[in-house]
Amino acid sequence: MTEQLQQARDDLEEAAKSADDDVRDDIRETAEAFADYTMSDTAPDHAILDERLNTLRQVSQQADGNTKDKVESAIETTEDYRETIDQA
Repeated sequence: MTEQLQQARDDLEEAAKSADDDVRDDIRETAEAFADYTMSDTAPDHAILDERLNTLRQVSQQADGNTKDKVESAIETTEDYRETIDQA
């Protein structure tokens, strides 16, 4: 679990470096949330991940270049992780 969310977090941190001001806060907030998940014993559920994924999809639509590529990579990794958890 933590490896996939860690990879998504790493991608988001890279995306934040090249992001425009209008999406940088959303990227950083999601990266911080993923960091919290990887360091705690509590895993996010489907609903929480859906919220994070929706935010990232909106960011992806507004971003371009390296930022967009890294956000899309984080989305893909998070979706892969989401498929491994049980739905409540």
